[in-house]
Amino acid sequence: MSIIAIVRHIRPQDVLDILFITIVVYYLYIWFHSTKAFKALIGLLALGIIFTAAQTWGLFLTTWMFQILWQVVIILLIILFQPEIRQFLERFNPFQRLSWRKSSNPAVWVETLTEACFKLAKNRIGALIIIERSDWVDEWITGGIPLEGQPTPEIIMSVFQKESPLHDGAMIIRKGGIVATACYLPLSSEEGLPKEYGTRHRAALGVVERCDAWAVVVSEERGKVSLVRDGLIGSIGDRADLIKALDELMTSKERKDQRPWHRLYRVFLDQWRLKLIALGLVTVGWLFLAGQQNFVVTFKVPVETENLPANMSILEPVKPEITITARGLRKDASTLNVRNVRAKLDLSLAGYGVNTFRISRDKISLPSKNVDIIKIEPDEIFFVLKDKEKSNSTQK
Repeated sequence: MSIIAIVRHIRPQDVLDILFITIVVYYLYIWFHSTKAFKALIGLLALGIIFTAAQTWGLFLTTWMFQILWQVVIILLIILFQPEIRQFLERFNPFQRLSWRKSSNPAVWVETLTEACFKLAKNRIGALIIIERSDWVDEWITGGIPLEGQPTPEIIMSVFQKESPLHDGAMIIRKGGIVATACYLPLSSEEGLPKEYGTRHRAALGVVERCDAWAVVVSEERGKVSLVRDGLIGSIGDRADLIKALDELMTSKERKDQRPWHRLYRVFLDQWRLKLIALGLVTVGWLFLAGQQNFVVTFKVPVETENLPANMSILEPVKPEITITARGLRKDASTLNVRNVRAKLDLSLAGYGVNTFRISRDKISLPSKNVDIIKIEPDEIFFVLKDKEKSNSTQK
């Protein structure tokens, strides 16, 4: 019954609270689901559920133990997962999305990138290069080393040569510039891929399946260049084909960014199952915890009169009402309404004419003792009483 009352009194700020935490939970899962920190987050969630249940059921010793344990756990997490915490804070930075730095001229970096890819293929050096478009590929990256620079053949060859400590992993191209290397990507679970496609091809296909990025793969064994886009892997014959494809990528990206419906689609329908699960979990958690929140409720109740002398009648007000503002835990305060709150006035001492009656806390009965009345409006009611017998004789 209290849950129904809580839902009935849900406020706009409560909806905003649920949506904000849903976004945080969704991105926490996206960013950490393939990392070691994700297991720690699951463990913390389990401990949090146990701690909340212990508090709710009044388990004193368990609650006391968890209060001490939390202090130790937080310190250990900061020490053990310092890189992940720093990475999370960097991703949460709102200014990272803003384009303070102008991107390079597409005609320049596309040609240099193409030249580098075919040089790698000629020398049988494997490479995986992710080209970011509208979707933020950082959501699907694990690890990685930041590196800012232009995608020139010299830099790309230096990164992917076998002696380089950065050769294992993918290079990320954003706005025509290199932003990271040695990045690990989710592998595709697609069955039926040709046997010659190795881990690089599966990683390229895995990230392309999850966002609108494109990937260029250079095969070490075959010395071939492939372009992965829209969930498909296509072989590139020569430099002209790759330049043409990348030019189309930049043109289509500019057109796509101008479509508001595409952004709306990404917000609501991209990964919609995961977003719906996050919303459901946060809503259940909010309903479970909302009952312990301090809550203020305001409602109107009629004033009932009793012990009115038999020879008197009320001229005005005929149906008096007061507005009550009460405060308490949400599970108690949200159940208050006109049906279970009563306000009574004793008129046994009333006289003819105008009578002033003050409405105090003791005149109001509440269904719960855990709720305090903080305001009553009006706190006085002026009754005009008349003689019932004179009124009847006058009418005759």
